[in-house]
Formats: sequence, structure tokens, C-alpha cells
Amino acid sequence: MKTSDFNYELPEELIAQEPLEDRASSRLLVLHKDTGEREHKHFWEIRDYLRAGDCLVINDTRVLPARLFGERAGTGAVIEVLLLVRRELDVWEVLVRPGRKARPGDRISFGGGRLTAEVLTIVEGGNRLVRFHYDGVFEAILDELGEMPLPPYITHKLEDKTRYQTVYAAHDGSAAAPTAGLHFTPELLKEIEEMGVKIAHVTLHVGLGTFRPVKVDDVLDHEMHSEYYVVEEEQAAIMNEAKRNGGRIFAVGTTSTRTLESVTDENGVIQAKSGWTKIFIYPGYAFKAVDCLITNFHLPESTLIMLVSALAGKELVMETYAEAVRERYRFFSFGDAMLIL
Repeated sequence: MKTSDFNYELPEELIAQEPLEDRASSRLLVLHKDTGEREHKHFWEIRDYLRAGDCLVINDTRVLPARLFGERAGTGAVIEVLLLVRRELDVWEVLVRPGRKARPGDRISFGGGRLTAEVLTIVEGGNRLVRFHYDGVFEAILDELGEMPLPPYITHKLEDKTRYQTVYAAHDGSAAAPTAGLHFTPELLKEIEEMGVKIAHVTLHVGLGTFRPVKVDDVLDHEMHSEYYVVEEEQAAIMNEAKRNGGRIFAVGTTSTRTLESVTDENGVIQAKSGWTKIFIYPGYAFKAVDCLITNFHLPESTLIMLVSALAGKELVMETYAEAVRERYRFFSFGDAMLIL
């Protein structure tokens, strides 16, 4: 299976640069995977495809405003620091640009000294481990000084940080948003619940690896990045009950999908657990938990389009993407959505 099999042509103007004012007004391309039928709707019409007893599974991670701009002590050189993974309470693995200006022992100051970072060591891949020093609450300082780590294909500045968060974001830890969830509003979620659909939460902290291209020719040679997840006992019970009663599991996004498929046993029972997952889902994978998927349109040759292809079939997905381009759908993080039934 070749990485190039998942390539497609996308005009640059179809890459959404800004979110729509009304989250739920995005377009929705509905794909019926068994028949190949496609429908063109709006996202708020998602409720028409749900029924009482189904379970909607959302990822309640919260994106950290993880991009910081500071100055190297002694030289005043401008340094960009991107938080990746918290290793200890105040020790983070970070990406530094330019890396040559952040050697072990160096100090970086942010916000006139409100936050400082000491470079501890250089780790595999060139990232740094840094220890932060501050007075007060780290997350509050980060909210004040940090910027949202928008993907590289978004070139416009985001004025409202909340638009790169889902309305149900709860647990700090992501370097990128679980973008399929950006389309939901509190009102739409309430309507869905009132229909008798259960809403369950999982947490998977999205890493920057989600944007990394697949650089190998053979898909099977790709090594997935690792991401931390949590599935609580109460939430697993909600999902398992829905499955026992004949309800369908609607995963909101590839992150919810990867979490569920990581914690479901061979009998289809969703386990309450936490840990790190490197699960790589590509065509040929047999899904154990997820029946239906709500997702955005993904980059060519990405692990995400491979996951979507595993659920609906590569040929059908590539045909559907070509139709989305013809119909001028908006692509990627702030773009339109797709429902696979």
C-alpha cells in the first residue's frame, strides 16, 4: 500500500483560513459507505442521521495556547517555544526555533520575565526539555502570554482563541484541536441529547504529530506518534450500554476513533483505562468499536485520510474527496465536515 495512493489535488483557495461565525452552519458531506451514496447538507442537520439509543463520543481535550515568543537571556535573541508534552509538573518537552539559540543552561524570558524557562537538555529529534519558573498559576499565565498553535496551512491570525476550542473542551493538554468537534454548539448538543442520544466523553491530547506528513513510500513503514488518552469508568459504561442495546457509536473525529479503538477488546467491550497510544489505522483494519464517523477533510497522504479510508474504503473516500473539491467544500481545521455512515 503506497502513501501516494492517498494523494489528491486541492486548490489552495479551498483551505479554510478562518472559522465560520456560526459553528453549525458548516457544510456536511454525508457518505453512506455501504452504497456509496453521497448527500450534501449543513452540519446542523447531523441530528437527522442520529437516533435514540445511539452514542455520540466526543474528545473533551482542551488546546493549550502553547506557542510562546520570548527572549534569550544575555543576547535578547527572539526565540519561539512550542509546548509539546508535560514531562513533570513544570518540565515540558518543547520545540524551539531557532534551536541553535537554546542550548542546555540557557534561559528564556517571556512577558518581561513573568515566565522564564531554563533549557535542561536536548532530547531525541532535537526537541528540548525545559523547566518553567513563575509566580502564580501556570495555565493562567499561559492563557495570557501564549498563542494558539495553529497548523502551518492557516496563515491568518486567529483573533478569538475560543474558536480553536470545542465548546466542551475541559482538560488541558493538546497542541492541536480535535477539529471535527468545532462544529458543535451547546444548542445542537442539547437537541441531540433530547432525541435520546447518549453523549460520552473521552480525552486524547492531540500532539503536533497529527500534522506530520507520512515520509515513507510504503504505508506500513510509517511510525505513528504517541498520544495520551483517558477513558473513565462512567463513560465506558455509557458507551457499552449503548452498544448492548443496539445503538451505534458515532465517533466525533479521528482522535475519538483512535482512543476507542485503542481501549476496545476483541469482544467489542470498551475498557476504562488511560495510557499512550500509537495505534495506526489504515485500510484493512477491522473496527472494534466505531460504527460511524464525524470528521473534517484531511491533508493528502496523511495518516488521518488513511484512517477515514479504513472505515469507508480507499476508492470511495478518494472519489468523495474529489467530489468535495468539485463542490467547493472548505478543507482542513476550520473547514467543512463529513459524516460516514
